[in-house]
Amino acid sequence: MCWQELLSHQPRLPAYPSLDQWYGALLERLQQPSPLALAILGGRAAATPGLAFLAGYQAALRALWPSAPWTLGALCVTENKSLRPADMQSRLSWLHVNGRKDFVTAGDAADWLLVVAREEGPDEDAPRVALVVVQTSGPGVRLEQLPALPFMPDVSHARVQLESAPCERLAGDGWSDYAKPFRTIEDLHVLSAMSAWLYGVGQTCDWPQPLQLRLLALLAGCSEVSRLCASSAATHVLLAGLFAQFDALQVEIDAALAAGPAEWATLWSRDKTVMNVANSARAQRLHKALASL
Repeated sequence: MCWQELLSHQPRLPAYPSLDQWYGALLERLQQPSPLALAILGGRAAATPGLAFLAGYQAALRALWPSAPWTLGALCVTENKSLRPADMQSRLSWLHVNGRKDFVTAGDAADWLLVVAREEGPDEDAPRVALVVVQTSGPGVRLEQLPALPFMPDVSHARVQLESAPCERLAGDGWSDYAKPFRTIEDLHVLSAMSAWLYGVGQTCDWPQPLQLRLLALLAGCSEVSRLCASSAATHVLLAGLFAQFDALQVEIDAALAAGPAEWATLWSRDKTVMNVANSARAQRLHKALASL
């Protein structure tokens, strides 16, 4: 992570007509960054919290799968509002996948998809899950853009229909090695990206120095936690501590935004809801982690 680049006053990237154009411009600026650098420097360069989220999300995909292509990707898990393997209907058979995924972040703009699908045989009782890579331009892939959310409307979501779509299976268990740890990995990288976006606003608007320094300290903590195993109890506890730090800054952040240009306060007021979406899941992981320790 190149902290000097974050600390200097870098110009933001404009909001391009499409997500893949914006992301391509970001990669051209950063030149094959590490996942954490992609989250932090991408968040700092973003014109909106939604684009900062996109940078964090793409960074999380690369932390999960280091061999991921540099183009836009998406993880496909949710079916009928459920993430449970037992509820999944998507199936992998002979390197072809069938099924439907109902809520895929930036799916309509993605070049490739990581799809969680069941692959157990007819005689197996427990679900067995694989993770496969599907190219969106390939046969058997149909994408349907969903209505914009009330927060982060500039980040699209899609429904994906797969009909005998050819795929590549990644090594390991699709649930324990990928889908489950991704929740933690995504939380960390999105927190990094959003904190970097706020730090960039603070630079632009000359926020009080103690607030800017506390945001930098939070990012340094994110850097340390990014080195840890996403499945370990210690990681879940430390990540909860980072979110507690972030929450504790919100009163100061709101006051600083209120004292500056209205555009930044309006954007943050609209989009900050995304930081609370996974609160319940994080609380459960913290409870289990503390119990195991």
